Amino acid sequence: MSGLPQSSVHMPMTYEDLALGMVATLTKAVTEEDIVKYAEISGDTNPVHLDEAYAATTMFKTRIAHGLLSAGYISAVFGTKLPGAGAIYVTQSFKFKAPVRIGDVVTAHVEITALNPEKKLATFRTQCLVGDKVVVDGEATLMVPGRT
Repeated sequence: MSGLPQSSVHMPMTYEDLALGMVATLTKAVTEEDIVKYAEISGDTNPVHLDEAYAATTMFKTRIAHGLLSAGYISAVFGTKLPGAGAIYVTQSFKFKAPVRIGDVVTAHVEITALNPEKKLATFRTQCLVGDKVVVDGEATLMVPGRT
């Protein structure tokens, strides 16, 4: 599998396993390497992410992580924890509320808020937090495979 680490994922859930209020989280410290790799992969080389001298002239006063790097942790929760492998994004909204800096510990949190059994869709409240501060807030809908 092209050098990617095998994940220690939970068994994927089927739509029938889901219930309102189910929650899952993932916590990750943001590193310099994460930001550089994200810039390389995405092509987003905005100097506010990569150039400390430039970032010092901005309202942030230091480099910040890409907003979608933090948002990507939400995707990781969906793909590895709740609901797990096989779930497919349908929609996602984000509101970026505060910057994330190198060394910040981000916790991605998802909670099931609605279920549509006819279409096997699950709606989630999605957030990323640094400590108690919400840095990304949003909502996602995923298509979740059923047992049959």
